[in-house]
Amino acid sequence: MLGTVTGSEQTALETLKKIKAAGYDGIELNSFQIHPTSFLVRVLTKLAGMPTGKGGNYDWKKLVNEAGLSVISLHYDLGSLKRDPKKAAEEAKSFGTEWIVITGMYRFDYTSETTLQGLCDDLNTVGKALLEEGISLLYHNHNVEFLKIKGQDLTAYDYILANTDPDLVSFELDTYWPAEAGIDVVRLMEKVGKRVTLWHVTDRGSRISGQVMTPIIKSDSVELGCGNMPLEKLLEMAKSLDVQAAVLETHRNWIEKSPLKSMEISGQWLNERI
Repeated sequence: MLGTVTGSEQTALETLKKIKAAGYDGIELNSFQIHPTSFLVRVLTKLAGMPTGKGGNYDWKKLVNEAGLSVISLHYDLGSLKRDPKKAAEEAKSFGTEWIVITGMYRFDYTSETTLQGLCDDLNTVGKALLEEGISLLYHNHNVEFLKIKGQDLTAYDYILANTDPDLVSFELDTYWPAEAGIDVVRLMEKVGKRVTLWHVTDRGSRISGQVMTPIIKSDSVELGCGNMPLEKLLEMAKSLDVQAAVLETHRNWIEKSPLKSMEISGQWLNERI
């Protein structure tokens, strides 16, 4: 959401202040925001629908502090964590967070049990190294983890749950993507249980724009309360599981193409319930 409204350091500060004014306590940062990134990474990120902006050139610690926000967690890639977990842990601590999150692998075969076991081994190893530095590792899902393993009636996500050490690996559960994959997200949150540390919350619906040729429209992310996700049930379950934070994320499809207006509408929904 921030990539389109952080074109300069001053604009980034104004955006963060608006986030605070809308009732949010903190933000989640990605390593490509706080570090200069290669041209290839920027291209791949844009192709995934996530603008990178010029965040690597900004003093994010200063910006977040001036806006009165906290940093909930840092997103990292697994390769960087394997190479130098201590460095990543020190950076997380410098931002005042105890959580580092990794997300799905690029060009990774989630239908291969052998490949998945290698991922689980890496997660356990990195999780142990980070825990020794006082930082917890969380795994963030998209929809690809809900592919079934070849020859088994078992999803990749189920496999990761079963083959990672609960003391070393917890989860940042994104409920939007499994809903896209046809998964019952209330049952999923219940299954992950106390291992859900952070919750990525997005509503799922549609918004008609322009002329519609057929009555079929494409599902997309929408503001909280404007779609058909079972958000009330998920929120109550998140509270019962002692989830530490609900992290708002919308990918696109914003009201008047403004992520800030979208963020404010979702903030109203959250403020009434949290």
